Amino acid sequence: MTITTEMIKQLREATGVGILDCRTALEESKGDFDKAMELLREKGLAAASKRAGREAREGIVELYSHADGRVGVMVEVNCETDFVGRSETFRKFAHEIALQIAATSPSYIREDDIPADVLEREEKIATTKARDEGKPENVIPRIVEGSLKKFKEEFVLLRQPYIRDENITIEQLLSQTIAATGENIVIRRFARFALGESATVE
Repeated sequence: MTITTEMIKQLREATGVGILDCRTALEESKGDFDKAMELLREKGLAAASKRAGREAREGIVELYSHADGRVGVMVEVNCETDFVGRSETFRKFAHEIALQIAATSPSYIREDDIPADVLEREEKIATTKARDEGKPENVIPRIVEGSLKKFKEEFVLLRQPYIRDENITIEQLLSQTIAATGENIVIRRFARFALGESATVE
């Protein structure tokens, strides 16, 4: 199948990845757009892991106000250089993270941030509920595992489905942006304020 300039342009717009990488992904997937996206996501994850150790101290503190000022978000997103920090790709990503936080109200950035006592509490709740419902003892560990997975997907920012595309997680969106910019990117911390509620600060 012939890979057209329009196909490459569409894939580039969807992923933010370079033209050459988009062409290669389309060639490898024989023009299948979805397969090409998946290939780039996989490569993005690989690229992200290689860059994860690099120091990221530049970037932006993104501010977002939602629902006529009823919800406000402040998030610090870091990259390696001021050049990338000023780029449209990076700034769009920071804005999307602020939107995600406003919409989903996560409690933690990454899974490792969850305190052990919180996980223990959730495990106990799930175990008690399963027993109260009369579930067999041998299936309770699987039920608890499923409950913990659901808890993490709801409250851990990187584990959450992206609000604009639930086929990918925020972690995958981060990896795509790392691949597109060529720099390590870190979501450092955030604060979410809702009118009349306590702030969520991470």
